[in-house]
Amino acid sequence: MPVDLQALYPKLIHLMLDTVFVVDRDNQIVFVSDACQALLGYRADELTGTPITDYMHPDDLAKTRASIVRVMNGQPHFDFRNRYIRKDGGVVHILWAAFWSEEVGARIGVARNVTALWQAEEELRFLAHHDPLTGLANRALFNDRLDAALRAAQRHDSSLALLFLDVNDFKGINDVHGHAAGDQVLRMIARRLQGCVRETDTVARMGGDEFTVLLTDIQSQGDVCEKVAQILAVMAEPPDADSSVLTMPSCSIGIACYPADGEDADTLLSHADDDMYRIKRQRSAAG
Repeated sequence: MPVDLQALYPKLIHLMLDTVFVVDRDNQIVFVSDACQALLGYRADELTGTPITDYMHPDDLAKTRASIVRVMNGQPHFDFRNRYIRKDGGVVHILWAAFWSEEVGARIGVARNVTALWQAEEELRFLAHHDPLTGLANRALFNDRLDAALRAAQRHDSSLALLFLDVNDFKGINDVHGHAAGDQVLRMIARRLQGCVRETDTVARMGGDEFTVLLTDIQSQGDVCEKVAQILAVMAEPPDADSSVLTMPSCSIGIACYPADGEDADTLLSHADDDMYRIKRQRSAAG
């Protein structure tokens, strides 16, 4: 007995894990497969007869309309991504394959939920530019921002400052309290540094117990000294309540200012590093 494929096709469509949409010239949904409930939270009968644009994330409307024009002009789109708003208000990231059928007089699209993939990609992008322990910018991102800040300072004839911070006797914390406590201290330092600067400034962990702070658009050397004093005061505050260390370690901070101490990134970093070690030596001599 031959298989009746015509009767089988609709059942196959509703078995698909991806969602099939059929949309007319006026962007009205004329058909949607059962998988839409898992994708958007709506039953098929709730979506049929409504504009598909009603469910698109507003920030993606412009680029989605451009894709629709492309598809309706006979250029299938097999790798288009956008976001939709679910019935529960959540956001879902969708990968589309779509084409225009002149025979049917409608746009046919297959939608796949790629929210988990998008989240994984975002995490990878974050980890490529940030320190996994503290969430601060890493060395690569800091260097990029320093280069950009120097170009801007040169264009606008403005100043910037670079602070190089090192934790005093950090090895002792690890030796006495363990590496988990050392990690706690590094995270506390990162949070406190971020709380001392503006959104336009950058705090980075360069590795180990070394941090840098990029202060842009500095008005005077006095402003830099005040910022260093503020940071030292904040670092001297008691540890967070959930910390396993009883006291916060002190820090040594070196300073380099553009253009007085150098006009390129390497010179400024070297100057700030040297200044930090000078302060460390002074502290050791005094102690």
